[in-house]
Amino acid sequence: MKIQNTSLYQEMQSMASQAGRIEPQVKQPMDATAATSSAQFGDILKGALNNVADLQRDAKAKVTAVEMGDRSVSLAEAMIAKNKSSVAFEATVQVRNKLVEAYKDIMSMPV
Repeated sequence: MKIQNTSLYQEMQSMASQAGRIEPQVKQPMDATAATSSAQFGDILKGALNNVADLQRDAKAKVTAVEMGDRSVSLAEAMIAKNKSSVAFEATVQVRNKLVEAYKDIMSMPV
């Protein structure tokens, strides 16, 4: 059984939009995404790291609110925020590991 990545991704997006969580995104042509420069990669990486930092700050604030007895934040919200930040951080660590591995492979190539 062979699964096409693009069709699976499109199906997941349509299911998420039906659930009302996100709006469907307009598909960009492949030529526009293929011409990615290092400046754009840096911006994307910086944005992703800022997103992880924001998730961690939000989780910390919610956990602190629950610990202080704030009734506007439920325990479930705090646990979900904490798990989201944990998953985002683990994904960031895995991306970093892959980048370091790729760098080491490139540096060990003979010239």
